[in-house]
Amino acid sequence: RLEASADGVRKVAGLCRKARECEEQTLSLNRNEKAAVVADVSAQVARSQTLALAEYRGLTVEHLNKLRVDARAKGVYLHVLKNTLARRAVTGTPFEVAAEAMSGPLIYGFSEDAVAAAKVIADFAKGNDKLVIKAGAYAGKALDANGVKALAAIPSKEVLLSQIAGLLKSPVQRIAAVVAALAAKKGEGAAPAEVAPAAAAEAAAPAA
Repeated sequence: RLEASADGVRKVAGLCRKARECEEQTLSLNRNEKAAVVADVSAQVARSQTLALAEYRGLTVEHLNKLRVDARAKGVYLHVLKNTLARRAVTGTPFEVAAEAMSGPLIYGFSEDAVAAAKVIADFAKGNDKLVIKAGAYAGKALDANGVKALAAIPSKEVLLSQIAGLLKSPVQRIAAVVAALAAKKGEGAAPAEVAPAAAAEAAAPAA
């Protein structure tokens, strides 16, 4: 009986050791996964200008997938993150100013473009009231919901460049038209010498 009892104790001890080993392996795996998430977010933080946060409570999987597709197309890093890991990733960075807002079920948007993250989340929220803008950060400054919306309203770099190109293009087109007209008149032998500088000055003048 004593031998049987000793055998039983040894078996129980062996099972306990295996259980502890399994638990340690599981904990180690979880720690590794957490470290990987923090490393991934930290890498994105290092190259981003803007962070936008929104509560996604009530959004369907279909809606989340649509939001992710839109974000990916705009170059926005968009993920649902554990807030403790997100806070760890932004510690010591300009985005740490938003740490106090990192609570509740949040989706995080980071972007290298100054406007993209805020715009993707704000545009989606306009058509779906289940996505609620909560906070954000830009240039080391914390933003509230209205701040994120205001940032989203700023034209993107591409739009600004297009607008500038349009402004520059208009006088160039006028100059080209004047030059063509002068060439036509010269071909007819009817263009006085003083017409050219006057026409060029008119073409270069800003549009009314």
